[in-house]
Amino acid sequence: MILREEDFRRDAVKFAAYLMAISARTAPKSKGEDDVEITYVDGEDKDRIAEKMIELAKERGKGWKRDGESVKKAEGILIIGVRGSKPLGLNCGACGFNCDEFKKMERKEKDYIGPNCVFKILDLGIALGSAVKLASVINVDNRIIYRIGVVAKMLGISKADVVLGIPLACTGKNPFFDRKE
Repeated sequence: MILREEDFRRDAVKFAAYLMAISARTAPKSKGEDDVEITYVDGEDKDRIAEKMIELAKERGKGWKRDGESVKKAEGILIIGVRGSKPLGLNCGACGFNCDEFKKMERKEKDYIGPNCVFKILDLGIALGSAVKLASVINVDNRIIYRIGVVAKMLGISKADVVLGIPLACTGKNPFFDRKE
């Protein structure tokens, strides 16, 4: 049997996403409490995200269209979010409250749901960094994109409070950089 790279590219990117998910899952978490959510999306669901991003450009600006067009070029998307509603009990005040006050705060939804415990947000950042570091090491095209997470929440793909997406591809030039408006 002879396989050309274009014949197994999609599978290779999906396998890379699986490894990236492991990297995000095993990244350090504050007090060892893991509230990170990880999802992989490809095919029609990925295209649905791209189309919704492009649709939102009409009301939210041209960056949405640019990012949606980038997502169309992806083989798949790793979506990573965190549930930030449970404070760690440190009373650090970084969220603007002590932990008892934080628990009583009314949570409001815009693109994300908040307020959030700053340590949960740090956990999200470390998980994202761990995932994209691995993608870089194994040369998978990627970029962290805020708008993907917003749409993943809108479409019910993610239930996390704060969500970001990492489109993935295997091309001669990373399609997620040097993009045209």
